[in-house]
Amino acid sequence: MALPILYSFRRCPYAMRARLALEAGGIEVALREIVLRDKAPEFLAVSEKATVPVLLLNDGAIIEESLDVMRWALDTSDAGAKLTPDQGSMRGALALIERMDADFKPHLDAYKYLYRSDPEAAFAAREKALAFLYELDGMLVGQDYLMGQKRSVADIGVAPFVRQFAHVDRDWFYGQDWENLKPWLLAFLESKAFKRIMKKYPKWAVGDDVTVFPPFVD
Repeated sequence: MALPILYSFRRCPYAMRARLALEAGGIEVALREIVLRDKAPEFLAVSEKATVPVLLLNDGAIIEESLDVMRWALDTSDAGAKLTPDQGSMRGALALIERMDADFKPHLDAYKYLYRSDPEAAFAAREKALAFLYELDGMLVGQDYLMGQKRSVADIGVAPFVRQFAHVDRDWFYGQDWENLKPWLLAFLESKAFKRIMKKYPKWAVGDDVTVFPPFVD
């Protein structure tokens, strides 16, 4: 039976959280690595949106948003059980991710993309992003994960974007007083799941052998 097809880009945080959800559920897909500056015509034919991730199911259905890929994985595999928070609810975890997308990600983008060309605007955007990061830091007081002592969908949905923020200026980020946020992020970066979904793949082209994701780990 043919596998669902996942169009992805290794360093995209949206694609990361989609891959993390698929990995948690043990859902095998045929991964097609896309180069954003040179997108495969076959990818563009599948998705007018032309941004990753895009999941093409065997019945022809197309899922074009990372949060929808996550929801699909939660609903169709044991990812739902594995990633349900032990404090709060799945609905609350997904609401946190949605709020991050709306309230934090625009400031992250401005900070990242203006960092060298317009430092003043970049730093202003960084300041606006701090409220959400301090909120996360507060959520982590006395616990290892955002919603308890168990990794949940909240962690895998949010951490790739905190990683992207931190990597704009690592020295500045790790010099801040987020005593809970920093070890949480470092633990995420060192986790087996994150290392597994960050395996490097060459750009996909028609005729290539199928790349099965998640990769086999002995």
